[in-house]
Amino acid sequence: MTSINVKQQQMPAVGFGLWKIAKDDTAEMVFNAIKAGYRHLDSAADYGNETQAGEGIRRALAQGLCTRQDLWITSKLWNTFHHPQHVREACEKSLSDLGLDYLDLYLIHFPISLKYVPMAERYPPEWIFDPRAERPEMTIDPVPLADTWHAMEALVPAGLVRNIGVCNYNSALLHDLMAYARIKPAMLQIESHPYLTQQRLIRLAQHYDIAVTAFSPLGAGSYVELSMASDQDSVLQQAVVKDIARRVQRTPAQVVLRWGVQRGTSVIPKTSRVERLAENLLVFDFTLSDDEMAAISALNQNRRFNDPGAFCELAFGKFYPIYD
Repeated sequence: MTSINVKQQQMPAVGFGLWKIAKDDTAEMVFNAIKAGYRHLDSAADYGNETQAGEGIRRALAQGLCTRQDLWITSKLWNTFHHPQHVREACEKSLSDLGLDYLDLYLIHFPISLKYVPMAERYPPEWIFDPRAERPEMTIDPVPLADTWHAMEALVPAGLVRNIGVCNYNSALLHDLMAYARIKPAMLQIESHPYLTQQRLIRLAQHYDIAVTAFSPLGAGSYVELSMASDQDSVLQQAVVKDIARRVQRTPAQVVLRWGVQRGTSVIPKTSRVERLAENLLVFDFTLSDDEMAAISALNQNRRFNDPGAFCELAFGKFYPIYD
């Protein structure tokens, strides 16, 4: 399965995630990713590198590596743009930065509504409302998620986006969304890896015909430099993963990515190393047995690395959990 079905459209099952790719490296990495065969790019306003990503896309298109129609490009609505009057503004900014006429998928990044920051004042706005304040902190400005969703829906007939969806929603929020959505969500993007399998949430999404993308599919790696995990937290060091890797003659990372796509999710690994780009795509010419899939799933610890209930208080001065 090299792609997953998203509302009768095919999205490549392995994408290139742009979170934490340095601005100076982004254009070249995006170009090299497309050159290596990636056709699925996962971006967001908050990553701060959409302008550079657009440069890489334009270069790849200009050199005939693919057409725009060959690409699946995702971006995300940031927390400060949840008021309905700001949703289109935010989407159009991402489109302008990426140099695109439309997005294949636009997602609500978090079910967290922060006080609006004008783009002319600071972009991307990030989490803290006023960095110059005596005690800088994130400032909640509540907006019903239904209001934000209905503004997202308006982007579809306007031709700005092909599909809309959500990130970081739990089961209760999904049930609620399905009750009021006129355009049903096409995608749920969540943290998921062998330490956080989220099997019930994935099953619920599939019940609702919502495709699932797993971010941080290799687990702790992206969080070590943020001091949110340690090298000892790596699932790639688990004996069961290493044993399977030896059997299939692949790297532990390829085994974990294969586990992700074989369970029916798309995965969006991030790398800043060109040599890893091709490696992360080579997960479609081998399979894992049912026992191997179960053994990897049994590593589950419900270990969440990307948890606003932890990092918002530590980094942004506000206790704001969204998961129980």
